[in-house]
Amino acid sequence: MNEIQPLRRWAIGVALVLTLTHSPIGISKSYADSASLQQALAQQLSTVDAHRLPIAEFYQLRDGQPAWQSAVAVESLVAALNSLETDGLAPEDYRADTLLNEFERSQAGGEATQASFDIKATASLLLALDHLERGKVNPRDVESQWDVPRPERGYSLLRVVHAIDDRALENAMALARPSSAEYQQLRDALKQHYQLANLGSVPYLAARDESLRPGDEADDVNVLRQRLALWGEAGLQVADSSAYPMIGVQAASNRRTYDAPLEAAVRRFQRRHLLQEDGVVGEQTRLALNTPVAARIDQLRVNLERARWIRPMQSAEPRVWVDIAGYRMHYVRPNGQHWDARVVVGSSRRETPIIHSTISHLTINPSWTIPPTIMREDVLPQVRADIDYLTRKNIQVISLSGEQLVAEEVDWQRPGGVMLRQVAGAGNPLGRVVVRFPNDDMIYLHDTPARGLFQREQRALSSGCIRVEGVAELAQMLLQDTGSRYQMSTLLNGGSDRNVSLTQRIPIALHYLTAWPNAQGEVEFRPDIYRRDAALLAALQRPV
Repeated sequence: MNEIQPLRRWAIGVALVLTLTHSPIGISKSYADSASLQQALAQQLSTVDAHRLPIAEFYQLRDGQPAWQSAVAVESLVAALNSLETDGLAPEDYRADTLLNEFERSQAGGEATQASFDIKATASLLLALDHLERGKVNPRDVESQWDVPRPERGYSLLRVVHAIDDRALENAMALARPSSAEYQQLRDALKQHYQLANLGSVPYLAARDESLRPGDEADDVNVLRQRLALWGEAGLQVADSSAYPMIGVQAASNRRTYDAPLEAAVRRFQRRHLLQEDGVVGEQTRLALNTPVAARIDQLRVNLERARWIRPMQSAEPRVWVDIAGYRMHYVRPNGQHWDARVVVGSSRRETPIIHSTISHLTINPSWTIPPTIMREDVLPQVRADIDYLTRKNIQVISLSGEQLVAEEVDWQRPGGVMLRQVAGAGNPLGRVVVRFPNDDMIYLHDTPARGLFQREQRALSSGCIRVEGVAELAQMLLQDTGSRYQMSTLLNGGSDRNVSLTQRIPIALHYLTAWPNAQGEVEFRPDIYRRDAALLAALQRPV
């Protein structure tokens, strides 16, 4: 406790001496009431479930004193709980909408009622801190492949107690809230979108038979300017205005011509929404411009929850993480430098899973044993139509024991126990380097001969594994950063199917984020390629 506690105990001792000396019953009524409340509190704490929230520990740090027996204290708690709205959490989950009325009712009752309220108010605060630090939703409830236990409580409960004594509960929230710049940028974006939701309505872009292109003259151009202004483009910071004077915007932009400044604004908007950055307002750009503000609020709430799940991956330690929906890979090196690369991820039919693992080794000039799903769905139909497909693709037919078979002798309608292996070479879909990490889904990072795919804005095109632009450079950095004696240039000139273990494993995580800040701090809104947002939003909105 803080320095106030010894003074409080001293004052109680003095009061007790005086009342024992002058009071006919020996103890003053106020002290008797306080002692009775503490006794009621102690009795009720003995029945509290200590495994869910550290309520008993909270009161131990307060020397058994109640925390919420004044209107000022309860009001500060309610204000702190209401602030969680900008974290994407619902204040009513923590009874922010009822605590003041419950407090007033408890004050009209006896010590048992007051003690009960005090414990419930503390439970509301501790539950809010738990959700703020670790997430409200258990990832395993909505992500079937989630394989990491939720982290233990990391904030200091003693510092929370001090914050309550100092009437500074915003400090208690800051103890639990993720401190990364990305999390704060998502919060700021959510605040802005709540402001947008309170502004006047903005017309929607009507569907057109033809795209709206630079140089066009049309009435739609005025609506385009207004939609861009709503989302903070075209130099109009709508969210900063106390009201949204649409008439003023129209007067300032009363032009029917799709001019160069407007094209630049459209391109910025497209870039922030992972759309083709061509300045053409086609169907996909129109749909993104017409997205309701409420839908963006939901998207931000969902991804703030995901950000709370991945908090350990935001440390300063060396790590690799793949931003699946953002089509990017990030490597934080031991010296603090960041290396980023574009990636191709699994399609909506063959999703890249959420994985936490450690990079263990590299495979140089790999052959490729075709996975069963790809063999069944992609390769066998080609082989059945033309047996020479195997020769053209340098694919060998292998028995389960590793013996090479003659392709013409296999019954391709019922191939049974055979495997297909594409030998190393320029046409091998794994390219020349594979970065491997243990996981149950046989997922890895790899090179690719189809390097033109990295030029696309949306790159959910693979069969689940992650193709990395410049993966040989990544492999060289992994070797260097783990103290390996190998050089990639030498390894690439050597034989095929060579495995090189890293002397030290590097953590890797694959995460799915449909809203996330880019390197410039602008929040990007990505297509929900795997349609995962709805399930998480439903779980997030479920009452606790």
